[in-house]
Amino acid sequence: MAAETATRIKVKSLNKATITIRATLLVLAVATVFGFLTFDYKDLNFFDAIFKTAQTFKTVLFEPHFKHFTFPEAVYKVFVTIGLAFLTTLFGAAVSLFLGLFAARNLTTRAISNVIRGCVAFIRAVPTVLWVLIFAVSAGLGSVAAVVGMSFHTIGYLVKAYSESFEEMDEGVIEALKASGANWWQIVFQAVIPGTITYLLSWTFLRFEINFAVAVAMGAAAGAGGIGFDMFMASVFYYDLREVGVITYFILIFAILLEIFATRLKRKLGVNA
Repeated sequence: MAAETATRIKVKSLNKATITIRATLLVLAVATVFGFLTFDYKDLNFFDAIFKTAQTFKTVLFEPHFKHFTFPEAVYKVFVTIGLAFLTTLFGAAVSLFLGLFAARNLTTRAISNVIRGCVAFIRAVPTVLWVLIFAVSAGLGSVAAVVGMSFHTIGYLVKAYSESFEEMDEGVIEALKASGANWWQIVFQAVIPGTITYLLSWTFLRFEINFAVAVAMGAAAGAGGIGFDMFMASVFYYDLREVGVITYFILIFAILLEIFATRLKRKLGVNA
């Protein structure tokens, strides 16, 4: 009897969603195989390409050196990139906290929530680099356009994250405060934000890590400066793979340090909360 029950549990009936997912995966697999078979490789020796790619990775990872800048200059450039990410996250989080309160369906009307959610969905749909280039038309290429453009995408990301965190609040707590005569702002500052502070911190630090990586790319694409611009110059202008290796290690080390710092800070604030 137990064996029959286990067998019944393992059997899954095919529904419309399952069939659609499997058909989509099959089409993608067939398209991938077809693309590899029909791609024009221009008489490329596949094994020779793999060997040369391995040599390139060996040069980048195991033979790093400084040539066009010094160690202190590299540290300074990394802090410039961190500064871009920090400003972007700070501006985006401040605006997103306010908009997220009005986007949460349990704190506002459905009409206001839908309008805000629709706007931020449009913001998220536009890539970060495109927002940066849009603002570069008026502000010019540089750190200003990068911060404003990155802030737009950060707002689109965090409003959704914050509002969904607010919606996870226990409705009984909100209703109890309303019954006791608390106004909307008292509910927000006495129940909603204290009850979701750990989630807000987690989403904010996650976005900060994303913004650090984006700031590296924007340093090259938008001339925002920082370590990303030096990587662009080393890889495209100088074609110095060893210097690219140094920059890669700098970015990796600082990314790990940021993760450690964020984890410890979240733990400390989470306990205090």
